[in-house]
Amino acid sequence: MKAIERVLNARDKDRPKITEYVENLFTDFFEQKGDFLGKEDASIYGGIALFHGRPVTVLGHRKGRTAEENMACNFGMPGPEGYRKAMRIMKQAEKFNRPIITFVDTPGAYPGLEAEMYGQAQAIAGNLAAMSTLKVPVITIVTGEGSSGGALGIAVANKVYMLENAIYSVLSPEGFASILWHDSARRDEAAEVMKLTAEDLYDFGVIDGIINEDSDIYSAIDKQISFALRELDKKSAEQLQKDRYDKFRYFDEEYLQQSVEKRMEVV
Repeated sequence: MKAIERVLNARDKDRPKITEYVENLFTDFFEQKGDFLGKEDASIYGGIALFHGRPVTVLGHRKGRTAEENMACNFGMPGPEGYRKAMRIMKQAEKFNRPIITFVDTPGAYPGLEAEMYGQAQAIAGNLAAMSTLKVPVITIVTGEGSSGGALGIAVANKVYMLENAIYSVLSPEGFASILWHDSARRDEAAEVMKLTAEDLYDFGVIDGIINEDSDIYSAIDKQISFALRELDKKSAEQLQKDRYDKFRYFDEEYLQQSVEKRMEVV
């Protein structure tokens, strides 16, 4: 399948949304709202839930499905309030020793003047810094679009997985083509160059696994989360913190090459 086809699949309005993942994977979900500083941002959805009876914290980008829901959720593009809300929820999870599970599906953080005025860049940067120091397991699943700092703002995780039709990149193919070639119509070519598919990123060692979408998607995600938690539960809080920091700090050529070689040895 061509990269642009993966992009279009990732953007399909009929793909499951965060509310459906919560409904099918967790029980006793209790939504938490607000950042205690500004307005409520509906594009970030999160709270406390049970995963097979275990208390966890769940959060993710919310796009909505209808036109009205899209507008209310700003098409899944959070403002600074959304990222501050996410961090508040995650710090609470750390306080009560709850694993954090995040679902990424956003075209990017909201780039509007108001968002920048109220600290968009600072809010995302603060999340990146704070998430790197969390002492509880953090698991991220990219379910649709994962673009730019808007995605990374809730994705600094010990384990990062992607659905096979998801994408994860520094920006959209249209944006890439506009900047590099001054022609957004070359998005198909840009998608190939960007190496934004799950297969590409797994080969590079950027993500830890690909979740197949052919069968029951919720069952597949459930199994992946369960597997990751069993592995992460064996590590101390300090080791979880160090592993996560190192994972993102050393994404350079040598590190990625070693990661690929290690995967080949395991296979």
